[in-house]
Amino acid sequence: MSMIYKISKTELQTLFYSPIAWLIIVIFTFQTSMSFSGVMGDLVKSQEIGYGLQSVTKNIFGGWMGLFSTVLQYLYLYIPLLTMGVMSREFSSGEVKLLYSSPVTNTHIVLGKFLAMMVYGFVLVGILWVYVIFGACTVKAFDLSLAFSGLLGIYLLICAYASIGLFMSCLTSYQMVAAMGTLAVLSVLNFIGSVGQDIAFVRDVTYWLSISGRAEEFINGLICSEDIIYFIVVIMLFLAWSIIKLQADRQKKALSAVVGKYVGMFLVVVVVGYFSSRPACKFFYDATYTKVNTLTPNSQDIVKQLEGGLTITTYTNLLDENYWIALPGSINADLERFEKYVRFKPEIKMKYVYYYDKVKNEDLDKRYPDMSDEERARELAKGLELDFGMFLSPEQIRERIDLSSEGNRFVRLIERESGEKTFLRVFDDNKRLPSEAEISIALKGLVATTMPKVGFLVGHGERDSKQDGDRNYNRFAQDKPFRYSLINQGFAFEDVSLDKEIPADISILVIAELRSPVTNEQIKYLDDYVARGGNLLIAGEPGRQEYMNPLVEYFGVSFMPGCLVEQNENFLPDFIKARPTPEICELAYVFEGLLKNNRCVTMPGCTGLTYTEDKGYKVIPMLVSDTMGSWNELETTNFVDDTVRLNPAVGEVEKSYPTALALLRKVGDKEQKIVILGDADCISNGEVSIYRKTVKASNFTVIAGVFYWLSDGVAPIDIRRPIPPDDTVYLSQEAMNGAKIAFMWGYPGVLLLLAVFIWLRRRGR
Repeated sequence: MSMIYKISKTELQTLFYSPIAWLIIVIFTFQTSMSFSGVMGDLVKSQEIGYGLQSVTKNIFGGWMGLFSTVLQYLYLYIPLLTMGVMSREFSSGEVKLLYSSPVTNTHIVLGKFLAMMVYGFVLVGILWVYVIFGACTVKAFDLSLAFSGLLGIYLLICAYASIGLFMSCLTSYQMVAAMGTLAVLSVLNFIGSVGQDIAFVRDVTYWLSISGRAEEFINGLICSEDIIYFIVVIMLFLAWSIIKLQADRQKKALSAVVGKYVGMFLVVVVVGYFSSRPACKFFYDATYTKVNTLTPNSQDIVKQLEGGLTITTYTNLLDENYWIALPGSINADLERFEKYVRFKPEIKMKYVYYYDKVKNEDLDKRYPDMSDEERARELAKGLELDFGMFLSPEQIRERIDLSSEGNRFVRLIERESGEKTFLRVFDDNKRLPSEAEISIALKGLVATTMPKVGFLVGHGERDSKQDGDRNYNRFAQDKPFRYSLINQGFAFEDVSLDKEIPADISILVIAELRSPVTNEQIKYLDDYVARGGNLLIAGEPGRQEYMNPLVEYFGVSFMPGCLVEQNENFLPDFIKARPTPEICELAYVFEGLLKNNRCVTMPGCTGLTYTEDKGYKVIPMLVSDTMGSWNELETTNFVDDTVRLNPAVGEVEKSYPTALALLRKVGDKEQKIVILGDADCISNGEVSIYRKTVKASNFTVIAGVFYWLSDGVAPIDIRRPIPPDDTVYLSQEAMNGAKIAFMWGYPGVLLLLAVFIWLRRRGR
């Protein structure tokens, strides 16, 4: 060890007495100071003009524009300049012969040189430490562990680069050749991950060999054993190759023996890499304060309940617009989407099935209007350079599984070893792919004894949950390509008739705008459902009071005669912008966003609600109309041509009226929950899809919150995380300007003066 230290000390003296090492330090400091000051300055400026900040630590050091991410973009340029002369210098000057004749081994030489590079790497990381300390002193609740993780990733990357540079320097006596060779190897390691991705075995090897993205995981706060092992084995591989090269020069061994050693070391690395990448062998540490790289506790609990095997089979239709998600070349990227789940259940198996079949794809119809489905599929496979034989025909895929209920779209089938199964879909929005909310609720459906089942009452002209059209409820209920529809959030559905007893598995009954009366015989089945504690969502509409009031009188509620109106310039008088009450947040956390973001709920054509609490129900007003300029209109019915006027003589009173109520009571050992809406349109296809420029509405929040409450919190799943506490920078704009000058000019200037001082001192000696 003493010999290694001596070699290392000599190398460091040579290094720090050379202008290259100091030039790299000064330039590195200037670039990092410029990046840090820019990001920090932008945050301070945003704070000064009134914008709120969040996740300040991550914004400063991570993300696309963060300091650590910026460092990675040019770090590979510095290390080759640093390492190009480590051994090349010895070869070109002839000093290597002195080393060979001295009592030092090849291992001593390589490790001594590499130890010097490690120390220099510490110096570079030490420069970054200054920014971390500054951030810790100026940012509220600074996430120090996240910064530690990023620094660790950068240091490991520097060491890996240095080991590669050391090996390349052992190959030649020309320093520029060593530098260019190092750049070439780094380029190969960065891009090899995209090589052979269409071939199963090659895909796994090249993807693991790629160095690209390894340090980013650390910067994002996730420390994975696979990445640590990767850096260690890469360092050991190139150090071992360096030793083999020096031994070959020193002992003049046969070329075949040398090549055999090179290949043997590489195979050892491949084997170690294979086992370290197995899910069961991976270990993780999430260094972030809010654990953003880890499943939320609710999702973890669900995965823990998934005993036995679990298989996720992906069915890719080449004719579907989402075919690109899981083609063979994208499989590794697709596997990463389930990494958080595999972390807690390593035995998850991923399978991929490719086929072609008829699917709704207007773009394809325009491009190939006169081709059959098979001809289209062949043309696409040819353009994508895929073997058409890998795609099952419509007849072959139908023998395996019937995907017609999914419209033959891209879909995954999640299946437990015990037989339970469910579909996991992609969606028609910018994200496309399912998030933790959709994946976890799908898994929950496989382990929960009961999931909420919604019954939609039919037979009296009610709103339909399956049909399109502005009036109906398909959008929020059963629209499969819509991410937030209840069918994708854990709910099942069934049409319910009052001609027979309501099924026992119906946990929520929806009655939306009766257009004909319910008979006495039918009322009996509804009474039985209420008596057993079933939950309800009842939505009325102006003009339907005579049909709706007999249903809600039992609960002490009444739909008022007439129609609510409010004065506004841009819309018809019966367009009500209902406001949430503070009490609504007692029902579900989902409603908090309505108040926090000052959102309203649009109700075009709404009846006011009156209520008493003498029926045994606790009543909570959820939504109310404005207190000023709003009343219950009893005379006007044509809101397009007529003008509404407040007429106290007929009982019209300007005040705030409830437009949505929540009722609850104890029935046995459960709590019965009922929601009554004065407008059935507010949750219709048309209203939840429309955008009005001057109205800040959030009708879908009401839908999500109501069904979360009615399902007793079972669905949609709660995946909230703690709010990051680092939301403030303790700097004014003036102070930041001063810090910017100090970092960009003072910090590198001091290091430059230190370099000049050392150089002059050495020259004087």
